[in-house]
Amino acid sequence: MEQGLLVTIFLPVALGVIMLGMGMTLTLDDFKRIVKFPKAAIIGLVSQLIILPLLGFGLAGLLFDTPELAVGFILIALCPGGATSNIISHLAKADLALSVTLTAISSTVTNFTIPILLNVALFNYLGGEQAIQLPIIKTFIQIFGVTILPVSIGMLIKRKYPTFALNSQKTMNIISSTFFIVILLAAILKERANLIPYFQEAGVAAILLNLSSLFVGYQLAKVFSLSLRQRTAISIETGIQNGTLAVTLALSPTILNNSQMAIPGAIYGLLMFLTAAVMIAYYKGKNAREIELQHQ
Repeated sequence: MEQGLLVTIFLPVALGVIMLGMGMTLTLDDFKRIVKFPKAAIIGLVSQLIILPLLGFGLAGLLFDTPELAVGFILIALCPGGATSNIISHLAKADLALSVTLTAISSTVTNFTIPILLNVALFNYLGGEQAIQLPIIKTFIQIFGVTILPVSIGMLIKRKYPTFALNSQKTMNIISSTFFIVILLAAILKERANLIPYFQEAGVAAILLNLSSLFVGYQLAKVFSLSLRQRTAISIETGIQNGTLAVTLALSPTILNNSQMAIPGAIYGLLMFLTAAVMIAYYKGKNAREIELQHQ
């Protein structure tokens, strides 16, 4: 599970390019609507920052006998979605402005919630408190550089050169789809030797967490009568977690330094791409029809 060239160089650059392309599909009015009508954002944050951790703690207590695996499983439920959730929302034609907003807010808030709740998990399962801290400034800079900055540049391009932005959408969609496939294949190849033992240790729990969080996020948004595109975005933001962050925190010599705790994050980070592919295939057409109706 060592970070190689793919993670350290290719992924950040590719994510930045994709986020720039997404920005060229957005306008400032998309975000103004979220501020003016914040219900969707509030529901999304409740789903991701409150309900998802509760699911993580609950399933860990039911499914794991090994304390280290339980802590690692809870850790993945505490992580934000990251730019990957934005790409999946984009491909599924969900509410991208809502997705980007939720990612930006949750990625900032989890700098504070992860140390608190992870310490609770460590105390509960390992019988002692191991205080951890996240590099808040460094994390914010990474979020800004990979998500907020390229999206802002893309929006500026659309504002200054609307014809170019419109003509580029098809190309950027192809790039986004290709990138998604590359990530999936790279994840499979990287962990191919560990797939069977990882799945045996944490596979069932990871699938249950992934499917239940996708379902709860969608149903919660549906209860509050949000649009299909908003429901899809909230479902994705709740069910697509930053597996790379979970693995990094687990393996970091200065934070957890425990390879067993990295297993749930690694297997979840792989399995979520499979369910995401199903969501993209299922919701893309439905959300596209909703967009067409909105413009009629």
